[in-house]
Amino acid sequence: MLITNVRAHHIRIPYEAGVASFKQGASAIAAVDIVLVEVSTDTGLTGWGDAWGYVCPQTTSTAIDEMIAPQARGLEVPDAAGIPAFMDRIQRNLHLFGRYGITMFAISGLDIALWDLAARVKGEPLHRLIGACRRARIPAYASLLRIGDPALVANECEAALRRGYPAIKLHETTVPPVFAARQAVGTGIPLMVDMNCPMDEAAATAFAQACRAAAPLFLEEPVWPPEDFKALAAVRAKGGLAIAAGENACTVYQFRQMMTEGAVTYAQPSVIKVGGITEYLKVAALADAMGVKLAPHSPYFGPGFLATLQLMSLRDDGTFIEIFYMNRAACLWRGRIDIDAKGSIAVPEGPGLGYEPDNEIMERYRVS
Repeated sequence: MLITNVRAHHIRIPYEAGVASFKQGASAIAAVDIVLVEVSTDTGLTGWGDAWGYVCPQTTSTAIDEMIAPQARGLEVPDAAGIPAFMDRIQRNLHLFGRYGITMFAISGLDIALWDLAARVKGEPLHRLIGACRRARIPAYASLLRIGDPALVANECEAALRRGYPAIKLHETTVPPVFAARQAVGTGIPLMVDMNCPMDEAAATAFAQACRAAAPLFLEEPVWPPEDFKALAAVRAKGGLAIAAGENACTVYQFRQMMTEGAVTYAQPSVIKVGGITEYLKVAALADAMGVKLAPHSPYFGPGFLATLQLMSLRDDGTFIEIFYMNRAACLWRGRIDIDAKGSIAVPEGPGLGYEPDNEIMERYRVS
């Protein structure tokens, strides 16, 4: 079976997030951009991947068209055992363009699609191709966008609990919203705080110490720059809170640096950034070997989310899957990744990633 084409599809689905906002520079973002990666074969079988493209979907799409497609087109589709060597060759061929960022996002999309294909060839779900399923449903946490105002944060936390979420993550960089959230949800609900890399070591340490009484499960990415693992380790040692990081890390090599420094309690590989399923599995194995917990990054709604569900089903470590807390105009999977009354999502049992993207939704929200 040969790869006949690799194609990027840019899908933009509007959302409404109420009092929350998400900004990149001066521009407010009101839609989720998904860069689907379609790998076609000469047998008619198709695999679907997902490449990180928030705020830069056209750039990621161009990387797939100009760098990834020429590398893969015309080659034999590897089976599961052959995917790591296949992807290693592509990483080597493209290393001049960088081992992180856009290049690795595009590589991630191809890798996920190849794993999808490998499982589809076998006619089984991805998790069964890799190992034994230990969880049929994955509990989810509501990943709130940044709000700022403590009273509004408390209201959104209460609303998320009413919708069934068993845990909540904030995106706040001041102390009062953290305590407002804790008061709103009570002591029995896991609460996490994602900061998105705003502070130096001293400020992040002070923030962690100030938040200790609110008992967050972890403080996520408090330090700028995110690759300053020595500073992150210092915040972990002196701040009194568990530290999570890794959504901005690509490949197992950067995670090894992070873990060797003792920088994290929770490693957060993002399957559509880290290098795909191949690198994710390496990170998971490394985390287990080094006694680091896993808390995957997954605030997206394309094939990468399905891949994360499949991968998390292989572990019975009680981790949550991350879901952006927003109301989307549509879903590529026709609502099958919505949480149930207990705040969990079923792991797909269909071949490959489990579901086919809805073609009608793709065409309705396609960006030319």
